[in-house]
Amino acid sequence: MKTIRDLHTPPPHIHGRVDAIVVRGSPREPARLVPQTQALAGIGLADDRLGQRGEAELSTRQVTLIQQEHLPLIAAFARSGPINPVALRRNLLVSGLNLLSLKNQKLRIGEALVQIVGPCAPCSRMEEVIGPGGYAAMRGHGGMTARILESGWLRVGDEVRPE
Repeated sequence: MKTIRDLHTPPPHIHGRVDAIVVRGSPREPARLVPQTQALAGIGLADDRLGQRGEAELSTRQVTLIQQEHLPLIAAFARSGPINPVALRRNLLVSGLNLLSLKNQKLRIGEALVQIVGPCAPCSRMEEVIGPGGYAAMRGHGGMTARILESGWLRVGDEVRPE
């Protein structure tokens, strides 16, 4: 019989995919899509504000991930139209994996290795980008934060696999 510890390790056939990569130049600057970027160990994404600073980031928010499958739920809860993942300002839009179930797990994303740290809480800007109720709609669906353990290239279409 499997233990709870065993159940925390995803089976080898479960893997996901990078659907979009989003980077931000500064906190208030509009986010943008890029086809690829480099994950810098202990820092962040090269094209994102943390990577552009180029200094070690002790934060657990070196990279943020959100599930594509949650976008329709956020839209339904906010009673809005389709959600633009760029507006949510999470770095990686992934599909095929339950990110919440991977807390404290390591993921190979393209060439990089990251460790999922914890939930990524929404900010008040979600009221601006989604509309009234956007903040509440994202609670529990805001994605996860991660640390970058090994540098490497990330590309749209890359496999996301638990290690």
